[in-house]
Amino acid sequence: MLPPATTDERASVSLELIGALPIILIAVLIAAQIGVAGHALWSAGTAARAGARAVLTGRAPRGAAERALPPGLRDGVKVSGRDRVTVGVRIPRLLPILPEAHVYGSSRLGGR
Repeated sequence: MLPPATTDERASVSLELIGALPIILIAVLIAAQIGVAGHALWSAGTAARAGARAVLTGRAPRGAAERALPPGLRDGVKVSGRDRVTVGVRIPRLLPILPEAHVYGSSRLGGR
């Protein structure tokens, strides 16, 4: 059987946990930012496919691509192309100190 922990031992464990918290928080924020970037990339691809379908029906791709995006990604969207529709979206930043970055999705439907 182990002897009961002393006050000094418990205080040492508390200090170690407090020291590790910033590292844990940074790791969680990095993982969350990667997840947000992946969502933006997936959404850009979905919007590009919607734009390409619009082109096949004779409409402009921009409206369909914007409607396919979640509201949080519609600001600053870039849509280009007719044969190959490319949609660029800005990756939302979890921390304002991160640089602005964009991801792009493209799609081409039909045999044109």
